[in-house]
Amino acid sequence: MGTHVIKMPDIGEGIAEVELSVWHVKVGDMVVEDQVLADVMTDKAMVDIPSPVHGKVIALGGQPGEVMAVGSVLISIEVEGAGNVKESTQPAPVVKEAPVAATKVETVVESKPVAAPAPKAAVCQGPMVAREADERPLASPAVRKHALDLGIQLRLVRGTGPAGRVLHEDLDAYLAQGQSNASAPVAAAYAQRTDEQQIPVIGMRRKIAQRMQDATQRAAHFSYVEEIDVTAVEELRAHLNEKHGATRGKLTLLPFLVRALVVALRDFPQINARYDDEAQVITRLGAVHVGIATQADIGLMVPVVRHAEARSLWDSAAEISRLATAARNGKASRDELSGSTITLTSLGALGGIVSTPVLNLPEVAIVGVNKIVERPMVIKGQIVIRKMMNLSSSFDHRVVDGMDAALFIQAIRGLLEQPATLFVE
Repeated sequence: MGTHVIKMPDIGEGIAEVELSVWHVKVGDMVVEDQVLADVMTDKAMVDIPSPVHGKVIALGGQPGEVMAVGSVLISIEVEGAGNVKESTQPAPVVKEAPVAATKVETVVESKPVAAPAPKAAVCQGPMVAREADERPLASPAVRKHALDLGIQLRLVRGTGPAGRVLHEDLDAYLAQGQSNASAPVAAAYAQRTDEQQIPVIGMRRKIAQRMQDATQRAAHFSYVEEIDVTAVEELRAHLNEKHGATRGKLTLLPFLVRALVVALRDFPQINARYDDEAQVITRLGAVHVGIATQADIGLMVPVVRHAEARSLWDSAAEISRLATAARNGKASRDELSGSTITLTSLGALGGIVSTPVLNLPEVAIVGVNKIVERPMVIKGQIVIRKMMNLSSSFDHRVVDGMDAALFIQAIRGLLEQPATLFVE
């Protein structure tokens, strides 16, 4: 018997160190060639590290959350024959199509060695759990809306996602056990609790925290909010969907917003820019690569609609849908998650009235979309019901002056309130 040592491979792009996010094996496990051993995270994506050999795991080189240098010992495997202790053949790292959470429970279960698969029941140890009345369980907006539609109290559902996050599967498990229509036991719902839970900030959550903190510390944020009458553009959207929806696909409001950004940026090139604050250089770009902030169960990701200036409404709609699905399902590539020049963020029906979005550095602008509500408005002395929506946008005041920001948003407002102008060249 010999020992085969696998070192942290060179991921490329000049990366010298990576974060060990999650092990898919443990000491004593038997592994086969090409089986995923661990996930590591770079600044842009999660990378699978496969095994180049068959054998038995005898040592792990680090713990989840640990930052490891390229070339350091990742794992040791006992193999038939002499092994290769002095220098392991580095397995080709497999870049996952999107970042995934460092402690994604369902991934760990599915990636266990074939010889000893974890039972499905181990993932969900009973769907109901009692939380304090004011304790807000972790869940994505989509899961919260789903729970609301089903009449489920999220605080009663056991989360099996990262850091106890409630997933769609947890709602299904809750319903399957007949808890949705049953009143929670009074003792469980109102019992005092003294337990505590410490959650390491690692993996995707650490990257999000670092980027948000970096953005707020480095950029001079200021926000501008404007109210927009979207009645006309919503009527146009409904008309186009009725006429072409069956053949070209349904349009949401987002493609119209992307089109409005593209047209407005023609007059405000200083907003479609990146700022290198270390080199003190502003780069204005002709291409409009729109980042679409997308909430997934594993955290916030920003897939990029490239060359939005060259896309039709339906082309933009199809690309937005494709990227959002890919990001949520862990299928978006690193290239699809980088390179944006301006970001569009929306919480959909949960968009609230006003928000203060954080810049996606090195960009200098982010446009936030709030929810659409029907309200009485005074038009030409008459009270009429209109569909109103706020845009809550943030800018880097080091690069964008307040007047330019206001004029830019007013230009978007004019385009959306008179949607024919979106297509006038």
